Amino acid sequence: MPRPAAIDRHMTPAQWALLFGLSLLWGGSFFFNEVAVRELPPFSVVVGRVLLAALILLAVLRLRGVRLPGEARLWGAFLIMGLLNNALPFSLIVWGQTSLASGVAAILNATTPLFTVLVAHLFTADEKATPGRLLGVAVGLGGVAVLVGGASGAGGEGAALAALAVLGGALSYACAGVFGRRFRTLGISPLVTATGQVVASSALLLPVMLVVDRPWTLALPGPATWGALVGLASLSTALAYLLYFRLLATAGATNLLLVTLLIPVSALLLGVGVLGEVVLGRHLAGMALIGGGLIILDGRLPGRLLGRLSRPGAAR
Repeated sequence: MPRPAAIDRHMTPAQWALLFGLSLLWGGSFFFNEVAVRELPPFSVVVGRVLLAALILLAVLRLRGVRLPGEARLWGAFLIMGLLNNALPFSLIVWGQTSLASGVAAILNATTPLFTVLVAHLFTADEKATPGRLLGVAVGLGGVAVLVGGASGAGGEGAALAALAVLGGALSYACAGVFGRRFRTLGISPLVTATGQVVASSALLLPVMLVVDRPWTLALPGPATWGALVGLASLSTALAYLLYFRLLATAGATNLLLVTLLIPVSALLLGVGVLGEVVLGRHLAGMALIGGGLIILDGRLPGRLLGRLSRPGAAR
């Protein structure tokens, strides 16, 4: 997931198009999950995603004439990153979607930057939380309370646990964002890092899936499920990584944070338009609070509004 940085660039129309495309790809992962879990258990869905994505990204590296590094210390870092950024969050979110609609899961997942502020404050020396950011976190967590409390009332304990699982995935993404800072100083390209972590997460999850799901005992899934797995791997993982790193290099991490606001919208549109999911008032209220928290966290819009108000004659 994108994390804020101290830059502020105006994006071109092409970059906005890439940003909306990335939000559709990542929002689509919740749609694909919802389709796949109808016929496959969670670990099988996640392994299908990371294993196919690893093969695609390895092919991209080969076409570019790039090899994965062989140092043990780097593969140790890939394993931790694969655990925090793929294996744990993907598994928790897919399991959560066995009880939650895709749009609700996407809204809860949008809390990742909020958790990142707290994790970075605790475990870094140079990213301490400011009062403004803590306000953003508080507003966003208010939205979480609306969603989780509503899920508990509407779907019982199972829905509440599913919501907490998705939040656990968001927290894992936040930990991955802080841990991943070390790759900036290791001299590894972002694409190599992305490939290394999906290869590592495939190695971590494949034995778990074989023991827990026993895939040889499952019925052969239908075309829709196979299509969802291919979509998860090729579109929501491999292609999304390529767009993400291109935007990161050209638009900057601060602008890239905006995708977090767009992902729930994409997921809700797909869920309602294709899967027939129902959007309730509490879903929109929770999304509004989480979105408000992210806007406060980003800081640019509130800063511009305050700047205008402080100008001479602004109140006339």
